[in-house]
Amino acid sequence: MEFENTLRFAKNLDHKDQLGKYRELFHFPQVNGKDVIYFTGNSLGLQPKNSQTYVDEIMDDWRQLAVEGHFYANKPWWDYHERLAVPLAKIVGAHEKEVSVMSTLTANLHFLMVSFYRPTKKRFKILCEEKAFPSDQYMIKSQLRFHGIDEKEALVEVKKRAGEHFWRTEDIIAKIEEVGEELALVLIGGVNYYNGQVFDIESITKTGKKVGAYVGWDLAHAAGNVALQLHDWNVDFAAWCSYKYMNSGPGNASGIFVHEQYLDKKDIPRFEGWWGTKKESRFLMKPEFEPMATADAWQVSNAPVLSLAPYLASLKLFEEVGMPALIEKRDILTSYLEFILNEVDKKVESSFEIITPGDRGCQLSVFLHGEGRSLFDYLMKNGVIVDWREPNVIRLAPAPFYCSFEDMFRFGEILETGILSK
Repeated sequence: MEFENTLRFAKNLDHKDQLGKYRELFHFPQVNGKDVIYFTGNSLGLQPKNSQTYVDEIMDDWRQLAVEGHFYANKPWWDYHERLAVPLAKIVGAHEKEVSVMSTLTANLHFLMVSFYRPTKKRFKILCEEKAFPSDQYMIKSQLRFHGIDEKEALVEVKKRAGEHFWRTEDIIAKIEEVGEELALVLIGGVNYYNGQVFDIESITKTGKKVGAYVGWDLAHAAGNVALQLHDWNVDFAAWCSYKYMNSGPGNASGIFVHEQYLDKKDIPRFEGWWGTKKESRFLMKPEFEPMATADAWQVSNAPVLSLAPYLASLKLFEEVGMPALIEKRDILTSYLEFILNEVDKKVESSFEIITPGDRGCQLSVFLHGEGRSLFDYLMKNGVIVDWREPNVIRLAPAPFYCSFEDMFRFGEILETGILSK
């Protein structure tokens, strides 16, 4: 498509956009009396307007039924989480039984590592990307310490090549093969939080499994953003948060994936609680744990239904639209944003450098050479909500559910003015 940096062209793209109507289904903050241009769906998605109804339904049932709401609410609480499995399975490319919702992201990765990081004297190393999201770094290092293993010996971080801002798949594969029989676990973020790179999950998983390691993925920035086929790619486990591209609300519940080959097993190492035991006997309070035949076996406590309600509300929108349509708009929208950035770059003395490679979702990370935090502050004061990362990177994530092509054009105008007005 031949892009133009004009309001008329942007409006025409919005007119043709089949998903444009969904923008009206979200609440936008306002700055200076106008809806913001929102680029931080990769940190916290906007609130779907239907989420209030779902939360109110539970509050009403709680008021009217109290404890009986577990079984007699309109959506009974005791199996509320099961309603999320079908739409989530479609989003991450899984069988329904391989998906569950519980706890929060890092907590769930810790729970899953009980099952999938089982170090031996020979096979004990963990491979991840260099400068993974800090929470992942803390989690991995604490797991190593918990097992009495020296992180300097056991933690293998794949680095970028000198002068490059992205990882090369061949370097990750080569490092996996090099570590070989000492490798216990590969655990990488499916989309890197800093540069927006989408990793080749299928190839990396295949290589990790070939050398005998378990392979898991932190999909915080991938779920609801990129195409996933976790079952077919033979991923062992994965977890993701729900409050970024899936718009479930701040700090909300996390989804997990466990491949079906590990389901319905009593002998797998796992931290267990009563909500993971079979529904048929859960309230008989048996002394022996009988695991659910699904990923729900990893559940420990009863579901936090007030948190799950807005998640379910958002997933209804995902079911209605489908990932293929979201991805199609994502690609055009992000490409148009890239075009706008390059057009602005031609008009100003500063030089932008997009450090996100071609393998990307809807995030562009941009080095603002010659610019400082003052430009970020200017954007925020003028209704453009972006994310700042040191030393001088802004992250822009035009989420296809609610961002428009006119937003991209308006952003370019504001960005240009902010630079030229210094």
